[in-house]
Amino acid sequence: MYSRLRQLRTDFSISAFIVGLIATMVSYAGPLLIVFQAAEVVNLSHELVSSWIWAISFGTGLSAIVLSIRFKAPIITAWSTPGLVLLVASWSAYSFSDAIGAFVISGLAITLLGFSGLFSKIMAYVPQAITTAMLAGILLSFGVQVFVSIPDFPALAIAMLISYLCAKRWTPRYAVVIALLVGTAVALGFDRMHFDTIQVELVIPIFTMPTFSLDAIIGLGVPLFIVTMASQNAPGMSVLKADGYDTPASPLIATTGLASLLTAPFGSHGINLAAITAAICTGKEAHPDPGKRYIAGISSGLFYLLFGMFGATIVSVFSAFPKELTAVIAGLALFASLSSSLTSAMSEPSQRESALITFLVTISGISIGGIGAAFWGLVAGVLTNLILNGDVRRIVKRSKKQDIDVSG
Repeated sequence: MYSRLRQLRTDFSISAFIVGLIATMVSYAGPLLIVFQAAEVVNLSHELVSSWIWAISFGTGLSAIVLSIRFKAPIITAWSTPGLVLLVASWSAYSFSDAIGAFVISGLAITLLGFSGLFSKIMAYVPQAITTAMLAGILLSFGVQVFVSIPDFPALAIAMLISYLCAKRWTPRYAVVIALLVGTAVALGFDRMHFDTIQVELVIPIFTMPTFSLDAIIGLGVPLFIVTMASQNAPGMSVLKADGYDTPASPLIATTGLASLLTAPFGSHGINLAAITAAICTGKEAHPDPGKRYIAGISSGLFYLLFGMFGATIVSVFSAFPKELTAVIAGLALFASLSSSLTSAMSEPSQRESALITFLVTISGISIGGIGAAFWGLVAGVLTNLILNGDVRRIVKRSKKQDIDVSG
């Protein structure tokens, strides 16, 4: 233990510490706002939202610290942003305790996949074009909200959009943060901030006994599991490998699954490997020496734990923002994910019809037997692919071979 602490002191750097803080701030500046949109769907109380924020912050922070120390790599974790979007689209059909049950099942499935190493084998039967098309369908409404908000508060929406685009050109890493700062300034200038709602207080986590409904498990749990694994954990591993970290996937996924499982009764919808914020911490900005960038992962985890303790305060701060600001910043934060999802979904010619049908069914909002559109979009895409292409396994292998040939 002493030798490990001494090693931490030796490897510590201000740059890695600050980069960890920036990564955490980016998470709270963008994706966290979708928590409030999801909470509005089911009219969650202030206390339950505070507990939810504490749970995702605690699960994220603890897993990042443990994994970064264990593997001496900047393992950045996060809460599932696609999962939040899924909740906005589908949560209204289920009770809160049934949703908690679905979160538990999703976390359990991720944990089992992590320990068993079956993730890559299972996902081989679902072409990437279909999973990314489902994600694009879920994300679409958020992107649209950026422009729907313009008639309601044109000065704010247009200023945020322009500042985001300008920042995207010159300092893309901080585009969302800059847009949020500009939106806040405009809201202040128009006297649309409600400071009387802000309260500084520590969070009191609330345990909710999960109930298990087949409809909620299929309509929420299964899509949540799929989008978390395909759209978060898979890219998260890719970011690590791109920066030279050959970290084994199984223990990372198993740890995030356990974090999801343990925090689900307190409101957490899911913890996973980060991709965007991970890219902030795995690069040279953290430290010239890749072996010392793990400090950024520890730093990020510590800030998640600190911010999570004040979940109630965060709730009151964000409730001070006008609803148009929340809608616009959430949409802007998801622009990159929506763009990459659409590109990936249509990149393989033989799977374009399957991806298109998945996308259309997902955005249709249909619900059959109490099960939401995201699941039916996935089913429709897989069936379409079977009809058009035959054996899914063969098609996926062919697609992977083409990717290897192109990259080579």
